[in-house]
Amino acid sequence: MVLPFALLLWLIGTPLVIAGLGLLFQLVAALDPGFFFSWGYYFEVMIAGLLQGVMYALVALGFVLIFKASGIFNFAQGSMVLFAALTMVGIIEEGLHWGLAFLLTGGVMVLLAIVIERVVLRPLVNQEHIILFMATIGIFYFLDGFGQTLWGSDVKQLDIGLPKNPEFILSGLFEGGILVNQYDLVAALTGGVLVAVLAFLFQYTRTGRALRAVADDHQAALSVGIPLKVIWTIVWSVAGIVALVAGIMWGGKAGVQFSLALIALKALPVLILGGFTSVPGAIVGGLIIGASEQLAEVFLGHFVGGAIQDWFAYMLALIVLLFRPQGLFGERIIERV
Repeated sequence: MVLPFALLLWLIGTPLVIAGLGLLFQLVAALDPGFFFSWGYYFEVMIAGLLQGVMYALVALGFVLIFKASGIFNFAQGSMVLFAALTMVGIIEEGLHWGLAFLLTGGVMVLLAIVIERVVLRPLVNQEHIILFMATIGIFYFLDGFGQTLWGSDVKQLDIGLPKNPEFILSGLFEGGILVNQYDLVAALTGGVLVAVLAFLFQYTRTGRALRAVADDHQAALSVGIPLKVIWTIVWSVAGIVALVAGIMWGGKAGVQFSLALIALKALPVLILGGFTSVPGAIVGGLIIGASEQLAEVFLGHFVGGAIQDWFAYMLALIVLLFRPQGLFGERIIERV
């Protein structure tokens, strides 16, 4: 009964929150002549934020995968996104079709997962989580430098033929319609497919159950015959593929450059909001962060001079930490002393 009630709460509450914010902004516009508001513009900003949130969620998914399998925050996920995107661009520049480049880059990310498991993770089995976390910081700087050493540090364009033309929708409901970027729609669809596949993997397969067991207790998982090294290789491989997809989407939109590795910092409030252990939570958290920061920049920025998009997500995450530290979809952990 808990899940249906929670789902019903979201289905009812989300439209009410969206409508309530719109009415609030409409009231402010009536009181302040300098404050511009129209429902078409409001939904345009909202949709742009939601689609941007899916892009955040693509990066956050990699963090969730590693955390569910090892219980540590993988600081290297951002550099994995950069390394995957750089590798794919480099292969394309050698004259190969992007489809073949995608397959080869996927193979590289799987090989990278095997190397990380053998060289870094295997010697650290049963060590404290802080030690594993520090190891991921080392992986971050290595991949960041190694990728740019192999493929260069110049900004590179990644174009695999995805549509980027803007189009207007709902012209019959709102004057002038709502402007939507086709590229963002493709990214949103990609994120939805990834979430469905990963949720199925964790909930309905033996590998998914083994991943959860390893996250709970490494030693106990080993004692019942779960091969820790295989599980870690699988989950880092999947995280590498997710990083590749995120790198393609972000690289195709903003170019493949050093700042791509820093997108991990923007995924942090998404994880805090959705929960570090929830695949659907990564998507929901991304949608909330994306929409809220866009609305804050456009409408609240009017009162503070703008430039609040960069820090608003972290303030929202801080508020969530105060009232629900495990996130909206995270598992509440009860420890007995």
